[in-house]
Amino acid sequence: MKYSFSDFGQKLTGHSGILQLMDDLGRPLPEGVTPYRMGGGNPARIPEAEAMFRREMERIMAEPDGFEKLISLYDPPQGRINFIDAVAQFLSKTYGWRVGPENIAITNGSQAAFFYLFNLFSGTFTQKDGSVVRKKILFPLVPEYVGYADQGIEPDLMVSIPARCEYYDNHSFKYFIDFDLLESYLKSHNDVGAMCVSRPTNPTGNVLTDSEIHRLAALAKGFDIPLFVDNAYGLPFPDIVFIDEAAPYWDESVVLSMSLSKIGLPSMRTGIIVANQELASALSNVNAIAALATCSSGQAIAHRCIASGEIVEVAKNYVQPFYQKKSRQAIEWIHQFFAGGDFWIHRSEGAIFLWLYLRDLKITALDLYRKLKERGVVTVPGEYFFFGVEDPATSCHGHYDKCLRINYSGPEDEVRGGLKLLAEIYKENR
Repeated sequence: MKYSFSDFGQKLTGHSGILQLMDDLGRPLPEGVTPYRMGGGNPARIPEAEAMFRREMERIMAEPDGFEKLISLYDPPQGRINFIDAVAQFLSKTYGWRVGPENIAITNGSQAAFFYLFNLFSGTFTQKDGSVVRKKILFPLVPEYVGYADQGIEPDLMVSIPARCEYYDNHSFKYFIDFDLLESYLKSHNDVGAMCVSRPTNPTGNVLTDSEIHRLAALAKGFDIPLFVDNAYGLPFPDIVFIDEAAPYWDESVVLSMSLSKIGLPSMRTGIIVANQELASALSNVNAIAALATCSSGQAIAHRCIASGEIVEVAKNYVQPFYQKKSRQAIEWIHQFFAGGDFWIHRSEGAIFLWLYLRDLKITALDLYRKLKERGVVTVPGEYFFFGVEDPATSCHGHYDKCLRINYSGPEDEVRGGLKLLAEIYKENR
């Protein structure tokens, strides 16, 4: 029997960059091929973080009826009450934000949160007078996270502003928000439902500075739209940030998304949304329809770690130094293996990726990705990250089909071997 899917079904079951990424993450390579997995966003296993979470799980197991209560009872659609209280108290005490439990909503991973958010603020809107308008999500800087690209239920809901780019010594470069272009777009288009940025930025490791995020928040307030800030790699945890100007920011125009994934609980699927009360309540309602309840295990394990502040100390003292050391080592290897080529590395300011621009590559990044995969090297081709731009091949500095995203967080021998083989295949195709 051949099924006929709705437009919604066809959109979500078709090919997408995030599907390719996650399939590469879990699918075994052909027999006899050595794997060098540098494609997905799986975080590293950090002993100090794992020890903290193991201790909490053992505490739950030791409580009379603790394990049974954890697995046998639904939490409310908003999330686990004591976990929400701990998050709200931590944020209000640490940053002085006027945040209470009513401002927090838990989702089954931040990926699910953005699916809800994007479709709450984009697509078809029926006005009080019966007229219909169609709104979009605006990304102030592209390249951006591949997982956003196909999340709109309706087609063509994402629009992006090409980044400004500056080159520096030692084969490095950096993207910046082109605020003139962004403000011009906002003034000339009344169909923007919300703006969205990741901070640190996936895929590039770029970190928007405090002044940039404050300026974006002011623009959002001025145009009466929310600003979504995806803080999956940022402060206070997992704190995979290598620059000083990256303090968390929230006001009522900002929807801040946090996650337990990159601190070491990716399989627990726990997204934390900080928003005004109306939106937090709306997300809880969507949760009830789409998922009934939130996943309890991650919240139960992390509850006391957040309440005590231990999770922040582990992030600061172990997680952040671990990734910064890994990033510096990977960059050294790239300079060693790619010497003589026209290669450029985005400044590594955070997250778990390096963004490699190969200016003299004579094939596309997608073709290079396929050649690499045949040899066991799994990366993510850059084309997937330039969504929402009318003509990325001409408007994005020539980077559209000449970049790769590389996850540097894996075992040292695997990352080194993968980069060495990548350099060899690159040199064959210069």
